[in-house]
Amino acid sequence: MKKLVLTGLIGVSLLNLSCSSTKKAGEAQQTRAEVLKLKGTWQIVSVDYDKQYKIKPFNEGADAQCFVGSQWNLIPNNYTGSYMLSGGGNCPTVTQPIKFDIKNNVFSFKKIADGTKAKQNTMGYVLNYIGNSADSFSLEQNVPFDGQTIRVVYNFQRVN
Repeated sequence: MKKLVLTGLIGVSLLNLSCSSTKKAGEAQQTRAEVLKLKGTWQIVSVDYDKQYKIKPFNEGADAQCFVGSQWNLIPNNYTGSYMLSGGGNCPTVTQPIKFDIKNNVFSFKKIADGTKAKQNTMGYVLNYIGNSADSFSLEQNVPFDGQTIRVVYNFQRVN
């Protein structure tokens, strides 16, 4: 009788573990599918924020409006990419390699300097991944300033 109870307990435990693993695998596949949708070249078509503030995103020293028209190339199979600001006016010309990730509707990325590996850079940016479709998505950045939060939304359109 003891063997039967022990065998039953082991069976229930294994069943719970296998169901838990299946659930986690399903969530991982769904997250992976979300990331794969981002493959390709994207362009920021607008940056929405309260214009009374001067926003300089991602420590580039450029106004947020300089990011309108910027090209973002995202390669999800190795979570790498880059963004390019085309310059002109008071906007700098920048090509910046990045390493990115997306989990639970959070898009995070960090800049990769020439000659360094991603793991050597511990600083980065975290944005909310919102409003996605096959040809567009938005990223929301909440910037703390003077005791309040300024919401900045970057709207992307697929180029290819």
